[in-house]
Parts: sequence; C-alpha cells; structure tokens
Amino acid sequence: MDTKLDPETNKERYHERYDQAKQSGVKFFPDIIYKDLLVAFGIFLLLVGLAVFVGVKSEPPADPGDSTYIPRPEWYFLFLFQFLKYFPGKIEWIGTTLVPVLAIAALFLLPFIDRSPLRHWKHRRKVITIMGVIVMGMAALTILAVVETPPMEEISLANSLQEQYAAGEGLYGFYCVECHGAEGEGGEIVGVEGLEGVTLAPLNSTEFLYTRTDETIQNVINYGQPDLGMPPYGLAYGGELATDEIEAIVVFMRYGWDDRVELPADTAASGVPELAEDGIPNYVDHIEPIIRRTCVSCHREGKENGNYFMTSYEETINSGDHMPNLIAGDLGSNVLRMMYREEIEAGGPMPPTKALKEEWLDLWERWVMAGMPETADDAAALIVEEAEQQPSEEP
Repeated sequence: MDTKLDPETNKERYHERYDQAKQSGVKFFPDIIYKDLLVAFGIFLLLVGLAVFVGVKSEPPADPGDSTYIPRPEWYFLFLFQFLKYFPGKIEWIGTTLVPVLAIAALFLLPFIDRSPLRHWKHRRKVITIMGVIVMGMAALTILAVVETPPMEEISLANSLQEQYAAGEGLYGFYCVECHGAEGEGGEIVGVEGLEGVTLAPLNSTEFLYTRTDETIQNVINYGQPDLGMPPYGLAYGGELATDEIEAIVVFMRYGWDDRVELPADTAASGVPELAEDGIPNYVDHIEPIIRRTCVSCHREGKENGNYFMTSYEETINSGDHMPNLIAGDLGSNVLRMMYREEIEAGGPMPPTKALKEEWLDLWERWVMAGMPETADDAAALIVEEAEQQPSEEP
C-alpha cells in the first residue's frame, strides 16, 4: 500500500511531527509576541508614511443632488463593482444576492467539502487551480473596473476661508448680481424678464444678515423662492450649483457684509488688486475681477444683452450687436459711455441699478487709454515701450 496516498497513515505521521515540533518549538510568549509586535509596528510605520507623503485626495461632502458624481468603491471592492455590471435590470438580484449567498455558503461548507489531510500543493492541484482561477478573475475584474469607469471630473475644492470667499465672490457675481446688485444692495430690478420693476430688499443689511443663519441662506439658494420669482439653484432641484458652491456664496455674503464677522486681511486682499498711480491695468488682474463682480451676471449667453458677452477677453473686446463696444484709447467707447450712466443706442446705464465704484471706473479708463493689455506681461511691455520712447536727458 502506498503510504504517501493513504489518508490515515498521513494523518498519523502529521500528528507525530506536530507533537515533536510542539515539544521543541518556540514559545508563544515572548518569542511569537515579539515577532508579531515587530510586524505590526512595521505596518504602522508604513501606514503613517503613506498618510504623510501620499495622503488621500480631498473630495467634497456627499451631495445627492450632484448627478455628475461617479460612485466607485474602494479598490478592494472594485471587482464586485465590475461584476454587478454583467447583471443589469431584472437579473440584478443574481449578482447582488444569489452569487454572494452561494459564495458565503461555500466558505461555511468548505471544511465538509475538502476533508483531505494532505497539505502539500502537489496533492491539491485541483483545489489550487480552482482558487487560482477565482483570484485571477477578481484581478481581471478589478483591472476592467479601473479601465472602463470614466475618470472623475477634477474638482477644485475651496478648503481655506480665502479660497471659499474668492469662489463665492465669483459665483455671486455670476448668478446673483443681476437681481440683488453687486454689493447686495437690492433695489428695483432692471432688464430681468418677468421681474422687471420688482423691488428687492437688500441682502447686505443687518435686518437680513442678523436674522438668518448660514443654513437658512443656503436653503433659500438651494430650494429657491418660486413664489417670489427666485428659481432654485441647487443641483437636486434643477439648478446649476453644487452644495459646496452654495456654501461659498454664503461665506462671501457673511464675511463681506456682516459687520459682526471680521474678514482676515489676506482674504480682503482678494478681488481687484490695488495699482500704483503710474501703473497700467491689465485685463486678467484688474478688469476681469470687476467684470465677474458687476457685469457677467447679465452679459453671458441666455440673457438679454444685445449679444454682448463678457466671459472672456475676446468677448469683452469683440462681441455684441453694436461693435465695437471698446476702442483702445477712446473714452467715448460704448461700454465707458454706459458706465458714465448715459443712455445710448447700445444700451442704458451700466450697471443698471448702481454706478460703478469710482476706483473701478478709473481702472477701466486707464486700461482703455493704455491699449487694453490682456496680461501683466503685456502691461509691463507697454511701460517699457513708453520708457524707451521718452527722450533721454543729456548731461
């Protein structure tokens, strides 16, 4: 009889070797405990290193109204994530219920199914083959999940107060200025279909800011006030704004207008930077922030604006039914005349409800007279050019 394949003989030999090893083996304490502690400490250091030097990519809080979000589990569940794609619709229950139940049942029944005392891999080729196929299948499904799942859209999170304030300032200028004014001053609405002539209470007043919490203001923006003419802006209710964007708008309103809240100096510096008296403004640093704050709410697609859009440098210079609206070196250009509160063929006073700040109007004038440079480098080149054209003083 071949003892190598006799289960009873192999079992007896196994017990003999086990008893011998147990008598001359290593003590659980302190030897095994010491080894386990070393391994655990090594894993701990590895995790700390990954957290410090690799980190976890920041994501916004879960937003059920964000239809652009692509859900995906952690990497060790990606094979199940991919597996469920092959059971769509009415047969989904096979992938979500039947297969997992059978797999768990197989694990419970494994001691009764595989009763062989043999442990060497050469005597367990069938079992190892089955397990190998399962593991390779899991690996293949994981790779397919990574390849087939579209990448998430990059989201620029406003993590600091300064970032939130700056983001909220831009969003407020885009969505809110048209009705509520650049400084939240309210007043009579001009040029908004369905709300023409309606007078709104100011948002920057103590009456509004003292009596409403941040959550209340967020809910108003999110759900809207349809009976008062304000549409919902939250993604879950048909709007365009995610939860973090609505929160940024509220941060801008609270820190910009509430006199009980102190705005840090570095945050206050965001927006339109100061310029020396002999400096030349440029579009990117000086004009675009003013446009975002006071103009783009109306001068974008979908609004009644004579097709004059101001969402980019090119549009600001070269769009509209009454081109050219801006001419380098000409203070009589259409845009400036409307900022001077004139009523002309191209349109009426701009902004409609309140004159532009004097310092902002001064930047517009200086920018137009300088030739409307787009970037700081363009403005610097003009300064150098002017310096070269000036006659040098002879000794």
